[in-house]
Amino acid sequence: MEIEEILDRIDPMPQPFQQKLIQELKLITVPKGHLLMSADRLADQVYFIKKGVVRAYVLHQEREVTFWFGQEGDIAMSMNSFTIRKAAFEFLEALESTEVYAISIETLQDLYRQDIHLANWGRKFAESELRLAEERFTARQFKTARERYEDFLNNYPGLLQRVQLGYIASYLGISQVSLSRIRMKPVGLTSSPRG
Repeated sequence: MEIEEILDRIDPMPQPFQQKLIQELKLITVPKGHLLMSADRLADQVYFIKKGVVRAYVLHQEREVTFWFGQEGDIAMSMNSFTIRKAAFEFLEALESTEVYAISIETLQDLYRQDIHLANWGRKFAESELRLAEERFTARQFKTARERYEDFLNNYPGLLQRVQLGYIASYLGISQVSLSRIRMKPVGLTSSPRG
């Protein structure tokens, strides 16, 4: 996905201002398994995913708990590092060979301060991320495992074929065995136990 399309998905802005941002981006390719960001370290980049899949996860009781997937068109960053300049609490791992447009947080913040169009785009992005975080939280609290799985299929079409089932089960907050049981029932049935 080209960078203009990624930026426009958040909020279209006049081309001269969009180009101001684009000229600061650097296209990089990372191999499968590469960590773009590590927990307990200050993250200094924002990534716009051109091609590939990444996951964000935390270590909890010696287990990796996946809480977010990003794919073509998504933006990946540590909100902790971006907003309050503190260490990230998550790891960001490429799940396949991945191409990202990268920009330093410092440069992006400078662009926000220089231009109202870019600042407004940044506000729209933050609003979008907050809405998605609220949806994930609400789903974990109030939806059944089956409903969360159906949400996953709707929100991440095609990822089932690109991501290990263990990561998906972790994202859904269930065991891989429970995920296998849920997948055996046709989509639309919501009689599975809460997970």
